[in-house]
Amino acid sequence: MNIKKEKLNNLRKILSEMASVLIAYSGGVDSTFLLKVAREELGDKVTAVTVKSEIHHLSEITNTKMMAQKFKVNHLFMDIDILSNKEFINNLPERCYICKKEIFSRIKEIAKEFNLNFVADGSNCDDLDDYRPGMKAVRKLKIRSPLQEALLTKDDIRLLSKEMDLPTWDKPSNSCLATRIPYGNEITLEKLKKIEKAEGFFHDLGIEQVRVRCHNKLAKIEVREEDMLFLMEEDLRKKINAKLRKLGFIYITLDLQGYRSGSMNEELNEKAED
Repeated sequence: MNIKKEKLNNLRKILSEMASVLIAYSGGVDSTFLLKVAREELGDKVTAVTVKSEIHHLSEITNTKMMAQKFKVNHLFMDIDILSNKEFINNLPERCYICKKEIFSRIKEIAKEFNLNFVADGSNCDDLDDYRPGMKAVRKLKIRSPLQEALLTKDDIRLLSKEMDLPTWDKPSNSCLATRIPYGNEITLEKLKKIEKAEGFFHDLGIEQVRVRCHNKLAKIEVREEDMLFLMEEDLRKKINAKLRKLGFIYITLDLQGYRSGSMNEELNEKAED
């Protein structure tokens, strides 16, 4: 048996032993894979919950609904007004911890209400390599991370998802819109809407993996290297400039390092090295 299949069997065993679970479902590669396997192992003893907030792309909410219906899983939505949390909008490096603590505290209450044994998230082994203060909240609240427990990496999950014919197997990574705003810069609804509309514009152009980092009036665009030349075509460049200026950005830049997950944490790493 190959290692990937062994990890999958371990995941099935972990879920089976949990007996019932409420899964925090974002619609991404990891949580979709987790939900699919949990449904196979636990049947009606698995429920999905999706958070609705200003920090999430609206399109992601629609996707979660479609997938949960496809899996025939009971699916709940939880509204949360995270922008009313002053600690969160101050946007310090512990922002993610504050957000996850509030969200998962609420999700635990729902699990108790539905008599479900555990709450689980879609964190995988690769998530341990980046600065993710939100994981501290997950551990503190005793949220289970079955993919991590089974030692599954992002590549494992994509390959297994492909074998299962899950449409999310090659879905680009995503994260909440607040991650586009540098630490120390206040998070506002206006900034979040600008970012969401700007990224939606790039998605409509066929650019699947994109981040529009909002440095107040400056937009820093991150795309994969293979998409950079496409964006530099003169007519398209003018179109991008016009659209982003209309959204309120004055300076529009293309990050020559390209898209990379967690690029906003690079400043923290530099300070730590100093």
